Amino acid sequence: MSIKVALAGAGAFGIKHLDAIKLIDGVEVVSLVSRELAKTQEVADKYGIAHVTTDLAESLKIKAVDAVILCTPTQMHASQTMACLEAGKHVQVEIPLCDVLKDGQQVVAAAKASGKVAMCGHTRRFNPSHQWVRRRILANEFHVQQMNVQTYFFRRTNMNALGQPRSWTDHLLWHHAAHTVDLFAYQTQSRIVKANAVQGPIHPTLGIAMDMSIQLLTESGAICTLSLSFNNDGPLGTFFRYIGDTGTFVARYDDLVDGKEQPIDVSKVAVSMNGIELQDREFFSAIVEGREPNASIAQVLPCYEVLHQLEQQLG
Repeated sequence: MSIKVALAGAGAFGIKHLDAIKLIDGVEVVSLVSRELAKTQEVADKYGIAHVTTDLAESLKIKAVDAVILCTPTQMHASQTMACLEAGKHVQVEIPLCDVLKDGQQVVAAAKASGKVAMCGHTRRFNPSHQWVRRRILANEFHVQQMNVQTYFFRRTNMNALGQPRSWTDHLLWHHAAHTVDLFAYQTQSRIVKANAVQGPIHPTLGIAMDMSIQLLTESGAICTLSLSFNNDGPLGTFFRYIGDTGTFVARYDDLVDGKEQPIDVSKVAVSMNGIELQDREFFSAIVEGREPNASIAQVLPCYEVLHQLEQQLG
């Protein structure tokens, strides 16, 4: 495998991808794109990346670049994904694919026409904890009856995961709910047929709801309750409780316990315990093998159709 990559977005999540790619043989980041040149150069120096720019179009002109990973602000995802495809590059865009449904639909059409690998960073599909549950589902040993999910942050100012000021505003629905909506349909292997949402007050300066509650129902009859908050001053992160016919499991990122809090060993599920690394490995393997990746843009579009329905309810 020999793949040269341009990575756009040298913030908290971009660095997660840079760390992951260092562990993957035959893949090299040759161009780094981000908003502030000096900070971008600093990251590039640390990771040995030769080319630095503030303009994605400049990176897309580099013939040696085979693929692009986009870790840029949500509002840029759809248009930048289109630009990558138009430039003849494979592309992985971080979650969410879009924050306007019609933009996501256009990207799916463009990806199909391009013949390139186009993937969205729905990391929960790749976390070893969720993969372990998935294997039991596929083996017909476990069926999801209910998922109860808590996505909690303490983010009353516009900061990223590194505690640095953001140039854009995060969103509970289009970003954080996307993880659960997609995972719920993926694990139940069933289409979401009913979705309800309510939200708390809009923050006076951030302009977004800081609290949200979502209910989902699949065609198979499984239900999901999702609680999201930027107001939570306590344990942070996302916690997934799977309630099924043969057990209960609680996934916390790459860790898994049963309903009695007994740890489950997921270390042998995949070649790594790092969900981002596994996500990137899938992207590069799909390129080499010329196949559709897990979490392709086409596969995750139904998630954004549900988010669009919920947005209409919330007004």
